[in-house]
Amino acid sequence: MRRDSTPDFIEALARGLDVLRCFGPGRPSMTLAEVAAATGLARPTVRRILITLEQLGYVRSDDGAFALTPRVLELGTAYIGSQNLGDLALPHLRALVRRTGESCSIAQLDGSDIVYVARVAVPKLVTLAVTVGTRFPAAATSLGKVLLADLPPRELDRVLAEPSRAGVRAHRPLEREELDAVLREVRARGWALTDEELAPGIRSVAAPVRDGSGRVTAAVNVNAHAAETPVDTLVEGHLPLLLAAAGEVSADWEAWRARPLEVVSTDRG
Repeated sequence: MRRDSTPDFIEALARGLDVLRCFGPGRPSMTLAEVAAATGLARPTVRRILITLEQLGYVRSDDGAFALTPRVLELGTAYIGSQNLGDLALPHLRALVRRTGESCSIAQLDGSDIVYVARVAVPKLVTLAVTVGTRFPAAATSLGKVLLADLPPRELDRVLAEPSRAGVRAHRPLEREELDAVLREVRARGWALTDEELAPGIRSVAAPVRDGSGRVTAAVNVNAHAAETPVDTLVEGHLPLLLAAAGEVSADWEAWRARPLEVVSTDRG
């Protein structure tokens, strides 16, 4: 059944992306039947898609099971490279790590999840592994709260209605009424704090990265372990440094976006 009635919608492409997305935490390798069950697609359709993806190098097969290949990373890194946000943020993240002694990251919103686009980590006791491309439910993170707080009401409803694709369940999920109250507070003060909502022992503070119009396009955070860093240290010590770093990333991001685009001449004379 088609998901879109417009003539320009390519159902075959959508199904191919469904197959790629069904692999994830806890499901690194699946049989054809398992992929069909996970996507709701017919087995013959799944078979053709998997064969196509295998020939393109995005999937490999072994003894009747299929798994993604590292080539899939090209799809995500193409986005990061085209946006340039990760590269712009890294020097500021490294400086922030030196000043705070904590891991720092920058993320953007994708549906109801955040996706990390840059991170500088320090060797500390952590309960969740985070790398570029990692997804977490936005509502359970300081980064996500900053991003959600900037959305218009209808857009916020639409985003929160989307199921998370992170494969991670929040340790202490918030009810919608509680989340709305938290987001109002984030809008008022301009930053967000989470304390062991995503996972035990993890607390963080985040600030927005804005474009030239003031719209929040990303968020940057300082992440700490609850056993090592009290909330007071995060808010009183690290937050001022974080806000300054977020402002610097915002300025660099807008300057990069406003740069004159190179014009390639076609004049051969």
